[in-house]
Amino acid sequence: MGKDQTVLFHSTIFGPIHSRRLGVSLGVNLMPDDGKVCSFDCLYCEAGYNAQGAGTTGLPLREQVRSQLEAKLSRMHAAGDPLDVITFSGNGEPTLHPDFPHIIEDTVALRDRYYPEAKVSVLTNSTMIFKPEVAEALKKADNNILKLDSAVEETMRLIDRPNSPGFTVEKVVEGLRRFEGTGIIQTMMLRGTHDGIAIDNTTDTEIEALIAAYKRIKPREVMLYSLDRSTPEEKLVKVEKEELAEIGKRIAEATGITVVNA
Repeated sequence: MGKDQTVLFHSTIFGPIHSRRLGVSLGVNLMPDDGKVCSFDCLYCEAGYNAQGAGTTGLPLREQVRSQLEAKLSRMHAAGDPLDVITFSGNGEPTLHPDFPHIIEDTVALRDRYYPEAKVSVLTNSTMIFKPEVAEALKKADNNILKLDSAVEETMRLIDRPNSPGFTVEKVVEGLRRFEGTGIIQTMMLRGTHDGIAIDNTTDTEIEALIAAYKRIKPREVMLYSLDRSTPEEKLVKVEKEELAEIGKRIAEATGITVVNA
């Protein structure tokens, strides 16, 4: 299965850190601070596999998130520290939190008070977009960053390993259409093996399937990236910047959609 890997974020509010994609980013972790809760079990997840367990602390309450975020923003503002973005990521899928819609409302209000120029970003694996209240909350984020790692069913299941057998490429692509013109589709490009099975979402077949999916979804932007940190599956290979740029150019020319290589 690859090496043991532990959760990276041991608090609800973390950073700020410099994100290669988003700038100076203050993180919000809506999952436990001593375990992982996710509806995917991605081979490349920097927080490790779900097998490590959900820990003991449970999910932070809405009021805890709000008060901790306000305290941090207040201190940063008083110190004159810069902030580009407040980013929901952390130890699993943020939209699984039952109060996610209300937490987004609180975060937008706090952002407006302390750092009105900063953006609110959510990194989501797209599994919860079928819940109307989650979809509406995501639309309130400045950067609604939605995962689509492959438009080929078998490859998606190999890379992302969704918990639900009912989660399919066809279903998620159709669901992502509700964010036409506003959503950002994020795709992790990689190759390698897992349990002796070859994985490669950079082939012509894969790229053509992604192009067809992007055309249906019509996102504001496509964000391509590859491995940057250690992964629980050790036999994965990073797609280098030059190749990533070529794939991005091909997608942009085929779709007319802005492609950003991170």
